[in-house]
Amino acid sequence: MGTMALDELRDLLIRHARPDLRTPIEDVLIFKAEQPQPPTPTTYGKVLAVVAQGTKRFALGGHLYEYREGQYLVASVDLPVTAHFAKASPDLPGLGVGLTLHPAAIAEVLLQATPSDLPDLGDGVPFGLAVSTASAELLDAVVRLLRLLDRPSDITVLAPLIKREILWRLITSDQGAIVRQFGLPDSSISHVARAVQWIRDHYAQPFRVEDVAKLAGLSVSAFHRNFHAVTAMSPIQFQKQIRLQHARLQLAAAPGDIAVISRRVGYDSPSQFSREYRRQFGAPPSQDAKRLTPARDRDGSAEISA
Repeated sequence: MGTMALDELRDLLIRHARPDLRTPIEDVLIFKAEQPQPPTPTTYGKVLAVVAQGTKRFALGGHLYEYREGQYLVASVDLPVTAHFAKASPDLPGLGVGLTLHPAAIAEVLLQATPSDLPDLGDGVPFGLAVSTASAELLDAVVRLLRLLDRPSDITVLAPLIKREILWRLITSDQGAIVRQFGLPDSSISHVARAVQWIRDHYAQPFRVEDVAKLAGLSVSAFHRNFHAVTAMSPIQFQKQIRLQHARLQLAAAPGDIAVISRRVGYDSPSQFSREYRRQFGAPPSQDAKRLTPARDRDGSAEISA
């Protein structure tokens, strides 16, 4: 079943891929890479992403991860990553599909389930991102969702039903703890997600950890512990990643304004900006800007990426 489902999934993705990634099904994006691309700063938002062909690699907080065909990634908070398909060609493109996850939709599914139907949440705070092999049931549901692209008149009625099934497959999967916590308003992940959103919205501003912990509804010690467990970074490291990502995107659009961009993203010291930028991206801003210029039209700020 798994091989047949993957074959059909590849065919559907190849036929329906568009340059803007979007599809007529709300919250569903299709990713297709026909050539190798340099690792690109992006955000793994709250998403399920399934790879149908190729291997996707990404870096987060100094750690390297990958997932390949037949595997999926689930992310429960907005995490700054650097990602790319490791190999891709016109004959063998990298292919993936992403589905945005909404806490309210997950909560609704959880409310309909009886406690005995749900796996144990386990102890501790789950990492905000995980990779697993997709079950035959999950792949089948994803394929049926994408089949609706061939029958547009069915999308309005049937897409919500199949999305609900996909959520259930995730909730009852080996990564179910992440997804369930994501749908619970008082879970550790939900507390951290509030802080993550605030930092992303105010990344250029200095902040006191005590204030953000209060915003998240946690003590300072619990905030530090949970934030690191979910994101693999401290709040200050997370802010730095967001600042550098925004700086790189702005440099790609305006390579001559390095000093202005460093101030705009929150750096008081241009030398500190250059030092941290080089450590993150392997080249100083001026050199990296030249490298980025040909890719100026590529949008690395997409909210989800397969």
